Amino acid sequence: MTSKKLLLSQFDSSGIRRSYKKAGAVVSCFIMLLLITGYKEKEPHALLEKQRWIHGDANCANQSDPLIQIVQYNSNTWIFRQNKCVHYEAPFIYLFLGKNKALLVDTGATENEAAFPLYDAVNNLVQGSKKGKKTLPLIVAHTHSHGDHHAGDKQFKGKPNINVVGLEVADITKFFGIENWPQGSAKIDLGDRVVEIIPIPGHQKSSIAFYDASSELLLTGDTFYPGRLYVEDWKSFKESITRLYAFATRHEVAYIVGNHIEMSLATGVDYPTGSTYQPEEQRLPLTVEELAELNEALEKTGDNAERIVFGKFIVTPR
Repeated sequence: MTSKKLLLSQFDSSGIRRSYKKAGAVVSCFIMLLLITGYKEKEPHALLEKQRWIHGDANCANQSDPLIQIVQYNSNTWIFRQNKCVHYEAPFIYLFLGKNKALLVDTGATENEAAFPLYDAVNNLVQGSKKGKKTLPLIVAHTHSHGDHHAGDKQFKGKPNINVVGLEVADITKFFGIENWPQGSAKIDLGDRVVEIIPIPGHQKSSIAFYDASSELLLTGDTFYPGRLYVEDWKSFKESITRLYAFATRHEVAYIVGNHIEMSLATGVDYPTGSTYQPEEQRLPLTVEELAELNEALEKTGDNAERIVFGKFIVTPR
């Protein structure tokens, strides 16, 4: 594993667990309340607003970043980032483990396994979680069909216990059982872990979002992330953002996370397309409040597509 330069970061649970000291009857009442409500403390997770990611080098010939950075979000969720000098898009990839199945969302921008050993990294985590027990089946799905999100599919196709979902709308609706695209949605049970799939076309016609209630992560692909939100279909994009925002307000969302970082920490300033070095890049997660800001702005634009600059993202019609 180390020979292929992978980097694993354990989650930081500091600040998550808190102790409360109360006297006598107050403590008894509190304990009774826990028993009645079935309260369960949330699992500590990585603080993504503080997480620093590999961000390339001014001279890729001398860069020392691993080929893949792997951050453990919680006990059964991992986030990968591809090396920017291997491919400037440096997409993010997400792995969710359930008791019966695993779900990998996207496979990155590089097919070559030597340059981008994604299969090995994922397989080690998935099978390592079983500790010698029955092999855990893996589903490989995609946020959309642009090449920088499925180039690594070849590493997974033909491998045992792996099902790679197709890239077209028909493939997605059939596999997940989505009716009434794009208004409908569907759920997939990984085993005590249910992930919901929400159609969000506009950036690309087969774009979908993933919501995992267990980790409270909402994955929005290239539709909403700290970068240039390229829009192929303005009407569909507006409707998708409205639907996505309505969904986010009805569910517990710790972080909204996308597939790239293209913005700098400077307000409204992005890195040029093709950049392989982003030393002062924006943090990965966005908030429900920022999604609301986007939704409100789009409602005001009407039917005319226009470029809109926000602090952490830029709407960019094509």
